[in-house]
Amino acid sequence: MEKSQHLVDENFPLFKPYRKPSINPSQPSSNANKPKDSVISQNIPKDAASFSDLGLSEWAVKTCNELRMQKPRRVQQHCIPKVLEGRHVIGIDHTGSGKTVAFALPILQRLAEHPFGVFALVLTPTHELAFQLDEQFRALGSSFHLRTSVVVGGRGDTVEQAKGLLARPHIVIATPGRIKDLLQDNHIAHVFSKTKFLVLDEADRLLDVGFQEELKFIFQCLPEKRQNLFFSATTTSNLQKLCTRYQDKLYAFQAYEGFKTVEKLTQQVIFIPKNVKDVYLLYILSKTKEMGIRSAIVFVNTCRDCHRLNLMLEVLDQEAGALYSLRSQAQRLEALHEFKSGKVPILLATDVAGRGLDIPTVDLVINYDVPRVPQDYIHRVGRTARAGRGGLALSLVTQHDIDLIGKIEGLIEKNLEKIEYKETEVLSLMKKVFSAKNVAEMKMMDDGFDEKAEKRKNQKLKMLAEKGLLKETR
Repeated sequence: MEKSQHLVDENFPLFKPYRKPSINPSQPSSNANKPKDSVISQNIPKDAASFSDLGLSEWAVKTCNELRMQKPRRVQQHCIPKVLEGRHVIGIDHTGSGKTVAFALPILQRLAEHPFGVFALVLTPTHELAFQLDEQFRALGSSFHLRTSVVVGGRGDTVEQAKGLLARPHIVIATPGRIKDLLQDNHIAHVFSKTKFLVLDEADRLLDVGFQEELKFIFQCLPEKRQNLFFSATTTSNLQKLCTRYQDKLYAFQAYEGFKTVEKLTQQVIFIPKNVKDVYLLYILSKTKEMGIRSAIVFVNTCRDCHRLNLMLEVLDQEAGALYSLRSQAQRLEALHEFKSGKVPILLATDVAGRGLDIPTVDLVINYDVPRVPQDYIHRVGRTARAGRGGLALSLVTQHDIDLIGKIEGLIEKNLEKIEYKETEVLSLMKKVFSAKNVAEMKMMDDGFDEKAEKRKNQKLKMLAEKGLLKETR
């Protein structure tokens, strides 16, 4: 079942009516609900020739040139000037479109003018995205002594993280759960008393009901007079509500309507029996070199299958990393680093890798499992064909996935190309694959993987029940 996109609490801080609406009361009533620039825009202005055309400082333009960013992209052209003007901003554009630069550069420019304390708090849904954002901020702020802090669960104890915040880094990048715990248990809210920017990266995900409790507490610890920046690859009703909340103080940019995938992405499906899915996966991976594919991400729906496939490929001498929530933070970061650096050509991952990760050399995305939520398909396949490059997305579709594929095609308004492989050639690998699969299952039994997973599941259910969210996530 798809997650609800609606917040259950209509008094959630982001959606309460703005205290002092600046709409001119003398305007005709027909225009009363039509605030300036708060309508989602698709009109692309004349292309800016360089970053200097956007009002950025000389050091910022020089940094862009050093990072080989010669010309601002559309989300940057629209949003950077508005952030510099002091507006709240919603920026919606597809994956790989340069959204991080669109909010990081103007924040850093304002910071360089008035460097003090915790200048910006950036919230993001996953650990991996937090560390990626930290890398990007540090690269863009390399010309001055930028101090950043990453605050996520599973990395260091809360006491050390609280001490790090008390040192007042300029930029704090955090997952909502951990920063809420620190604010609640360590009495450090005063650190954020002069924060000028709040950024929600992957805002559609963060504004989902699952993060409501954390965000509500965090917002209470921030000054009301701040700029709010919301960036996402997809839009939701919650993002649309923000236009009413902030009225003429908000600028919203959306590059396209609806859920779409980029034109340079080749999207294919292959219909197969469920019991030979592992065999087809190995066959496809064995053909990557002759297809000119340097790296591939294989998405699965469960941590168990991610772990099992990793063990199975290890037995089959296929180098791969694995990224899923049951692994430690150190293991997750190591797997991602090895994949990014090219040390391993295959990354097995659950949807923790489905959003925002910028890995330019991903040539192939394989949906070992068709995602249960059609919108997640867009995020997954967005890991390839980024920044104007081409890419291939291939989904393994069993007899149980037909309806899901239909929903995906309806969402993206495109029919996926159906392909076939020579069955006899594929099934010649069956004995080898089934043997490796059995070895993997035995290793999982020896390691007690299922018991550990069940314990983690019960902990999560308990937490959701305490929040009163268990019904919404079933």
